[in-house]
Amino acid sequence: MVEVSETPGKQPIIVVKDICKTFDVPGSEPIRALENVSNHVDKGEVLVVIGPSGSGKSTFLRALNGLETVDSGSIVIDGVELTDGKTNLNKLRQTVGMVFQHFNLFQHKTALENVTMPQTVVLKRSRHEANEVGRQLLERVGIGDKADSYPRQLSGGQQQRVAIARSLAMTPKVMLFDEATSALDPETVGGVLDLMKQLAGEGMTMVVVTHEMGFAREAADRVSFMDEGRIVEEGRPDEIFDQPRRQRTQIFLSQIL
Repeated sequence: MVEVSETPGKQPIIVVKDICKTFDVPGSEPIRALENVSNHVDKGEVLVVIGPSGSGKSTFLRALNGLETVDSGSIVIDGVELTDGKTNLNKLRQTVGMVFQHFNLFQHKTALENVTMPQTVVLKRSRHEANEVGRQLLERVGIGDKADSYPRQLSGGQQQRVAIARSLAMTPKVMLFDEATSALDPETVGGVLDLMKQLAGEGMTMVVVTHEMGFAREAADRVSFMDEGRIVEEGRPDEIFDQPRRQRTQIFLSQIL
């Protein structure tokens, strides 16, 4: 297990200490998805998490948004302890945006309505203000001309851009991306990755689970390699991709690069 120390002189916005998560499987041995995982993310930092399927990456990410409860350990985001039973998770999620693999858009609502509805319901913005913010964000993510289109009328890449705009509309302090491009056609992956790189360049704090090693190399400040519920190795992109120290990391990278 790798111990990840905090960066001197910087204030982490996410602090994870010794979290564990086990899933019970009927008729089989329990699955240890996370085993004493610790990490931190500084404000404005991009942490990319890589590893084989079933290594605990998505469970780790979902735990940061309270979508998975952990069995033990602590998660603190922007000074609020997520693992405290008294914490209002819905309120905390206003500051932690999440973009999923399969978009999760409302099919009966237009692109603009998908972006405005959370603003009016959660942030209590007026419909006029929400529409203004929504149109600005759809322009920002490159699909301003699709405001009145329904998800079925959009490509996968366009739907993912709507999902990103929806998360940005909540003015989050942290953005989580869970395999945001894995369900896209190869032709549309690049555009979404470019948008994510743009957000990173603008100083958005991001935790990204991805199989896109090119993105990890170009956009990450740090890369965590996970396997069997643990952080096996962590470092700068050049350290992980060019000079991995652990044999398990070397084997994984040799199979995908």
